[in-house]
Amino acid sequence: MASPTSTNPAHAHFESFLQAQQCQDVLSSFQGLCEALGLEPGGGLPQYHKIKAQLNYWSAKSLWAKLDKRASQPVYKQGQACTSTKCLVVGAGPCGLRAAVELALLGARVVLVEKRSKFSRHNVLHLWPFTIHDLRALGAKKFYGRFCTGTLDHISIRQLQLLLLKVALLLGVEIHWRVAFTGLQPPPRKGSGWRAQLQPSPPVQLANYEFDVLISAAGGKFVPEGFTVREMRGKLAIGITANFVNGRTVEETQVPEISGVAKIYNQSFFQSLLKTTGIDLENIVYYKDDTHYFVMTAKKQCLLRLGVLRQDWPETDRLLDSANVVPEALQRFARAAADFATHGKLGKLEFAQDARGQPDVSAFDFTSMMRAESSARVQEKHGARLLLGLVGDCLVEPFWPLGTGVARGFLAAFDAAWMVKRWAEGAGPLEVLAERESLYQLLSQTSPENMHRNVAQYALDPATRYPNLNLRAVTPNQVRDLYDVVAKEPVRRKIDETDSGKPATGAQEELLRWCQEQTTGYPGVHVTDLSSSWADGLALCALVPRLQPSLLEPSELQGVGALEATARALKMAEHELGITPVLSAQAVVAGSDPLGLIAYLSHFHSAFKSASHSPDPASQTSPGTSSAILFLGKLQRTLQRTRSKENREDTGGKRARLEAETETPSTEEQPVPEFGVPQVTPSQPQEADSGDLCALCGGHLYVLERLCADGHFFHRSCFRCHICEATLWPAGYGRHPGDGHYYCLQHLPQPGHKEDGSDKGPETPELPLPGENCMPPNPSTPTAPQEGASPVPVPSQPTRRLIRLSSPERQRLSSLNLSPDPEMEPPPKPPRSCSALARHALEGSFMGWGIPSQRPQDLVVIEKEEEGLSSSEEEEEEEDVALDSDMEQALLILAKNSPTTNKYPTWHRTLLRRAKEEEMKRFCKAQSIQRRLNEIEAALRELEAEGVKLELAMRRQSSSPEQQKKLWLEQLLQLVQKKNSLVAEEAELMITVQELNLEEKQGQLDRELRGYINREETLKTAADRQAEAQVLQKLVDVVNQRDALIRFQEERRLSELALGTGAQG
Repeated sequence: MASPTSTNPAHAHFESFLQAQQCQDVLSSFQGLCEALGLEPGGGLPQYHKIKAQLNYWSAKSLWAKLDKRASQPVYKQGQACTSTKCLVVGAGPCGLRAAVELALLGARVVLVEKRSKFSRHNVLHLWPFTIHDLRALGAKKFYGRFCTGTLDHISIRQLQLLLLKVALLLGVEIHWRVAFTGLQPPPRKGSGWRAQLQPSPPVQLANYEFDVLISAAGGKFVPEGFTVREMRGKLAIGITANFVNGRTVEETQVPEISGVAKIYNQSFFQSLLKTTGIDLENIVYYKDDTHYFVMTAKKQCLLRLGVLRQDWPETDRLLDSANVVPEALQRFARAAADFATHGKLGKLEFAQDARGQPDVSAFDFTSMMRAESSARVQEKHGARLLLGLVGDCLVEPFWPLGTGVARGFLAAFDAAWMVKRWAEGAGPLEVLAERESLYQLLSQTSPENMHRNVAQYALDPATRYPNLNLRAVTPNQVRDLYDVVAKEPVRRKIDETDSGKPATGAQEELLRWCQEQTTGYPGVHVTDLSSSWADGLALCALVPRLQPSLLEPSELQGVGALEATARALKMAEHELGITPVLSAQAVVAGSDPLGLIAYLSHFHSAFKSASHSPDPASQTSPGTSSAILFLGKLQRTLQRTRSKENREDTGGKRARLEAETETPSTEEQPVPEFGVPQVTPSQPQEADSGDLCALCGGHLYVLERLCADGHFFHRSCFRCHICEATLWPAGYGRHPGDGHYYCLQHLPQPGHKEDGSDKGPETPELPLPGENCMPPNPSTPTAPQEGASPVPVPSQPTRRLIRLSSPERQRLSSLNLSPDPEMEPPPKPPRSCSALARHALEGSFMGWGIPSQRPQDLVVIEKEEEGLSSSEEEEEEEDVALDSDMEQALLILAKNSPTTNKYPTWHRTLLRRAKEEEMKRFCKAQSIQRRLNEIEAALRELEAEGVKLELAMRRQSSSPEQQKKLWLEQLLQLVQKKNSLVAEEAELMITVQELNLEEKQGQLDRELRGYINREETLKTAADRQAEAQVLQKLVDVVNQRDALIRFQEERRLSELALGTGAQG
């Protein structure tokens, strides 16, 4: 507030300006300030210096110090870098305002137009470390005292816009409200400049404003003419946002935020949510800011079942149209989900009001996201050049679960301002465009981990932000189509009309020649074509040992019939090489599916070409093929054997002995049933091993549509969970022997249980619902934690042994950490003194560990250091050094349980913040995987549709010229290769999903086991001991699976390393 002794009215206006929380209040207080000082708003940097000169009291000086420090960076040249440049910025969103601030600091004249008249968006944005430092350097704490004071770093869109608006006004940006940009008005004659077409009728001064730079930040729905936009499409994804009133009561402040929890790795939470409320979600996030902000991804079928959507429509726009959404049902849906996620601790959830005075809850579609093909263009007419740049959502629409929107938006704003600086320096148009496109290529890859760690050094120069920067990645010659000279008909970007799917000539002949070369010398094999030569099965048997010499020796096939030999070859290729079949053994022998056989052989060809680059193919597990597909296949078969064994024991009234060794997936394949002889599903009307019919729907299967699982062939669209209709992936599904249906692991019915319990997963049957500490501090079901549970782990690491363990040994086993060390990361920097003192503080806090006691003053020093960091003007100058995982876990336990830390709240908050950040990283990783899986599924559907058209043309038009048939076949082979590539990428992602899922399971089982271990033995009932033994068995299973996964990853890493070494040699 203003000084009590001050009588200067400008001081009161300035304090009102700093504290204003509504857009109109900001504008009116700033207008009053300018009138009191005798200034005209929008005067550029000279206006800022005049305000600073007249407001020199203490409250203002602290803000001037921050802004002066930013403006003193050499890149701005004391505000003289772009003094002759006139800019128009469209849109007062966070990215538009941030770009306007940078342009003003460069000394350019900046005019901003915004079609709205107020800021009303309550939705909350996640902030990366550099955005926090950047906003603090602009005085964020002066404008908004609660900035980043919680355990999660975020800010509402409205608050972010308000503080950037205040900075822009102080720096002399001229802002016009209720003005919509509709297009460009080219210069009518030589000597005139470019103007904007604006609606409604703008002031004369604005209508006549001529500019040479246009920065568009008007959102994803408005992209200036001339820019090409590409759609990145996944499967249907419906998001729901809800903002509830934050009364800031004591009870509300104690409710922990949810950094993000995803179904892909924490199925138990969503299973409980579905069972309790009937709500089926993919993920949920909760931020506490001006409002209680929730955002979640909901399933369409759930929304239809609960009456949120009136009718199912195939068109997404029609599905989520306001006429098809029931507002009251949507409000009930959002309120129930929020109440469940917070255990009902927020009390009565009252919706905040949106800009129209309605409850702030909405459903939106993020199935497809738009991305501009280029980030900048140059137009020229009558000698007047105009530089156009995109920032914000009209450049790249963000994927909200990743929390990348504002961070990458700010980076794009910096890059655009750097482009304007280079433009003002006189660099050629093509050179400027080439540099900007080189930077744009980096944008989608940026994350806090792969940018420069020292955020204090970030500046307008991209070299301060991006490591390994190459500003010549795109050459001037590559951006010529981005430079339009509008002296005549505009030069439009040429569309490549060549058939990108057309492969090299003679692909079929090349495949035949390769097959002949690879089978030469194998007894009894003489390949002359791609059909009848393979009927006896020997030719296929000859291909397998070319990739894995130890498989299918000729002596093993003596006296074996054609059908059995073919079945062996198909099984070996799938189980040992990761090459999944696309036709049955019967079809190969009968020669009834020549297209399927050609597609299958092309997979061998691709695998062999990849393996040929290896220095020692024989040493690899699956050279040239997707090792991820191979691993997932082995894991799926292992799970099937385990479930089959459990089913047999359950039928016989037996239970598995806990002392038995656990089966784990490994490179040594266990005996499996012969391929092509699977159990027939009761509902199947046709033969199970028929390769051209779907085993579920009975419809015809074209080559590109075929998905093989358990010896059956399916449409990908048919192979879904019988309950939730989710896509089924290897190692993530099971078939119930009773009803013959396929289920995801979450809904797979348990042996001996009726199907109405289908919400439970197979790996954790009869588990208690997770307590409050299930995934701290992620959401869990609203049940009380187990009594006597202690979160303190024992740090010792035991060796693996039989399951007959004592209680201390069980506790040590539960704390195993099998995460591999990141080999490729650089060695960590020396820790800060804060971290070192924290370690000393730890050593005396856990008595009984055999660690010497600490000095009590250590925590005092830590507290003082933390307080000093939070109050210092230089708080971001020091890089935040990450702690190792073991210490970080111990510190978190110390913060939660040690009574001494109650005296040092800053250190406690720092630890919790770090834990939340780790959860956020995990959530973002899971969501990026989920998004890519959805994109792959959409791409596969498109490939299948193209393949069906080609195959129909080949089958129906048998009288077509041979050259046309050859072209169609080659195009089909190209599609097969693309599909195999996508399926391999999908398997790689599923490996990471398995890793996240196993981590989550181990954490849950670990905490549950502690609850039993910490109980007195004399108080345990027989049921408790049995439950404890079951939890221990499950924990051992999970540990073994994680061990197998880590060994697989290490073997693959070593293979890739050997491959790289051989290539260099």
